[in-house]
Amino acid sequence: MEFIDVINERYSVRGYLDKEVEQEKLEFVLKAATIAPTGVNNQPFKVYVIDSKKYKEKLSKIYKAKWFVEAPYVLAVVALRNEAWVRPWDSKNIADIDATIVMDHMILAATDVGLGTCYVGAFKKNYAHKFLGLNENEEVVLFTPLGYGNVEPRETPRKDLNDFVVYKD
Repeated sequence: MEFIDVINERYSVRGYLDKEVEQEKLEFVLKAATIAPTGVNNQPFKVYVIDSKKYKEKLSKIYKAKWFVEAPYVLAVVALRNEAWVRPWDSKNIADIDATIVMDHMILAATDVGLGTCYVGAFKKNYAHKFLGLNENEEVVLFTPLGYGNVEPRETPRKDLNDFVVYKD
């Protein structure tokens, strides 16, 4: 698939088939995480691959939507705050930015091989932290189900370029 097709076809899938994801497709998606750009290439993240059937009850406490646990897997991107680059002039730790880029790479890779995903940031952080057994330097940034979608994309309005692009003279 051409890149422009990938970004045009990606949508937030909120319904999944009960169909296993082939190992080679899962590995393709995970490999995309390793090539995502991060601050000074520190790669301060972990990706958790969670079996949705095995952990359905616990995952449902993290995010209540039924479709969240329909796919065979849920992926979690965890930022490693103590390993991330920090801007020296204002002390901004960019671990959350790095983790978001990683998730974006995986989601686009999933689209490329016909898998559905949905960015989930509205989760219960305390449940997620406890479920994954994270320490104080680790932060769950995003989740996504990973599987074969069974719903069509809904219409999502997009702003016109003139609504958000500013050319600075």
